[in-house]
Amino acid sequence: MTAADFGDPYSVLRPVRSGNTFEETIEHLLQAIRVGLFPPGQKLPPERDLAEHLGVSRATLREALAELQTAGFLEIRRGRYGGTYILEAPNAAPQGVQHMDPLQRRDVLVFRAVLEPAAAELAAQADLSASAREHLQGCLSDLEGADRASYRARDARFHIAIAELSGSPSLITAVTDTRARVSALLDEIPLLPANLEHSNAQHLAITTAILHGDGARAKSLMIDHLEGTASLLRGFLT
Repeated sequence: MTAADFGDPYSVLRPVRSGNTFEETIEHLLQAIRVGLFPPGQKLPPERDLAEHLGVSRATLREALAELQTAGFLEIRRGRYGGTYILEAPNAAPQGVQHMDPLQRRDVLVFRAVLEPAAAELAAQADLSASAREHLQGCLSDLEGADRASYRARDARFHIAIAELSGSPSLITAVTDTRARVSALLDEIPLLPANLEHSNAQHLAITTAILHGDGARAKSLMIDHLEGTASLLRGFLT
C-alpha cells in the first residue's frame, strides 16, 4: 500500500510543518485514525511511504509510532504478517474532559496563544533584576530535573514565572487562570518522552532569549512551543 492508495489523504493526512515535527506527526496520525482514514484492524502503509507523505524523517515517524503504540492506538506486530496495525481503542476523548466541548478547548488554546507569547516578549524587554533572572533559571532547572509525576506542575510553574517577569499583574492572573485549564487538558493525554525532550529544549531557548533581552525571538519561540502543545491536544482530544 502506498500513499496513492489512501483515497484522499491530503484532506486529513497533510504534510507536517517544520518546527514541531514530532508533535504534528502525532496530531496528523491521530486525526487520520479518528476520521477513519485508517480504520481499526488496518495495517498502516510502509514507513517509507508514510514518512514521505508527511514530509518527516523515518526516525521522527518511528518515534511517533512508538509513542502511539504505548498510548494504545497502535499495535506493532512481528513476523510474516508484521507491521503497524490500528487498534479498536481508544477512540474517544477521555471522560475527564467531556465537560469541555471542542469550542471551549479551542478557546483556551487560542487565548493562551495570545497571552503567553506576549508575556515572553514583555519579560525579555523588562529590566530584570538579578533575583528575577535567578527565579526564571531556577524554574527552568526544576523543570529540567522533574520526574514524570512532577513534570506538569513544574511546567506550569515555569510558564507562570515568565508571566511574573512581564511586570503586569493582570497578565500574571490571566496566564495563571488559563494555564490551570490547559493543565486539566494536558492531564488527560500521555506524557511522551520525545515531546518532553523537545519541550525542554524549547524552554531553554525561550529562557535564553528572555535573559538576553531578545523580545522578538522570545515571542517567536513561545508561539512555536505552544503550537506543539496544541498539536498534541488536538490530536489526542479531538
